[in-house]
Amino acid sequence: MKILRSIEALGEIDAPVVLAAGVFDGLHLGHQAVLRAAMDSATLIGGVPIALTFDPHPAAILRPDKAPSLLTPLDFKLELIERLGIPYALVITFDAAFAAIEAEDFVLKLCRTAPELAGICIGEGWLFGKGRRGNARLLQTLGMKNGFFTSATAPVLVDGEVISSTRIREALVSGNLPAAARLLGRDFAVRGRVTRGAGLGEKLGFPTANIVTGHQQYPTDGVYAIQATWNAKTYQGVANIGLRPTVSNAKQRVLEVHLFDFSADLYDSEIEVAFLSYLRPEKKFENKDALRAQIREDVGAARAWLQNRTPAA
Repeated sequence: MKILRSIEALGEIDAPVVLAAGVFDGLHLGHQAVLRAAMDSATLIGGVPIALTFDPHPAAILRPDKAPSLLTPLDFKLELIERLGIPYALVITFDAAFAAIEAEDFVLKLCRTAPELAGICIGEGWLFGKGRRGNARLLQTLGMKNGFFTSATAPVLVDGEVISSTRIREALVSGNLPAAARLLGRDFAVRGRVTRGAGLGEKLGFPTANIVTGHQQYPTDGVYAIQATWNAKTYQGVANIGLRPTVSNAKQRVLEVHLFDFSADLYDSEIEVAFLSYLRPEKKFENKDALRAQIREDVGAARAWLQNRTPAA
């Protein structure tokens, strides 16, 4: 995938352009429907689909005190978009200056910059521009005047309710991984960098990788059966999210992963962790021996669950 870092870079595209615009945090099934609409339209006209998204999340600028944790940081989101088959992404820096641009001016700049802007695809309820005044109706009006079509994809429903990033976060906070997976169309995963910890897991006989993920959403605290991706290979394991009350007085949540039958050096490398099953809540133990015994049970439970897991269709 080629990443475009400014609207002006659209001028490099020598073909009809179909934009799929949105924040796309989580890249859930609703977002995927918008992106596929752009891909289908581009195929029909011999054009190029381009995902238009923003960094940071607009809420981090518009209402920083209420900004949500990210379901997918930018690099992860772009990789997921690429997996869908979209060859280009336009990443617009969302700052105070950009937030002050009127919706009409934003669209007209796209028109002026992309020589062959053929269409803009959005979710039916997507709002944009200063004061969130831009909507599907405005795009349709501007499109008729400037020669591009507008596609407004209807909300996608799961279990009778509209899919949303908020709904996914609620499922994760409640520990409902199956619900989150149904909304995402895949198992929920985070991505981060492995850092050195105190080495306690290794002393207990179960070496763990401490993973720093930044401002990403976690599932509820507890122990999980997981699948990790590292260096393009997948590994099974068990993870703990929480404050590690038996061995620490930490006030920040920590993600630790133990990979089965694994001995390579992970430090300072990037790893993706998919949460597959919630095994138990985090708890405090009387001593390290009790903790070691529980970890042994957790490893056994995770191995059993993963062995019996029904493969995805």
